[in-house]
Amino acid sequence: MKVNLDSIILYVQNVDNLKSFYTKTFNLEVIETYESTWALLKVGDGKIGLHKIGEQYWDESKGAFKFDNNTKIVFEIDADIHQIRTQLLDQKVAMRAIKTFDNYDYWLCDGEDPEGNVFQIKQKKIDK
Repeated sequence: MKVNLDSIILYVQNVDNLKSFYTKTFNLEVIETYESTWALLKVGDGKIGLHKIGEQYWDESKGAFKFDNNTKIVFEIDADIHQIRTQLLDQKVAMRAIKTFDNYDYWLCDGEDPEGNVFQIKQKKIDK
């Protein structure tokens, strides 16, 4: 059996806020929306779905929603990772340091969306 990853769905508190973040930050295309409870974004050959989390799972009295999960979305970029990281920091996006590993062909940098979901940008190293 052959499988193809079609979509990843993130359960979020504020669909509109994250839709705005991902479309502005990564220039993703919105291909489907439903009120403020669902958005589907095109990213390469796949999709990211933003689904409003059930109210029983959040408490507005705790302030801005930050979700602690074990998922990371990885975006491969074709631009300079140092410049992109600086642009994201200028936009007040939480970004970590750029790193790599021995014998690994990519530069990596993790960041967080407004609800605490971790994403990573990665850039292929260019041989000089």
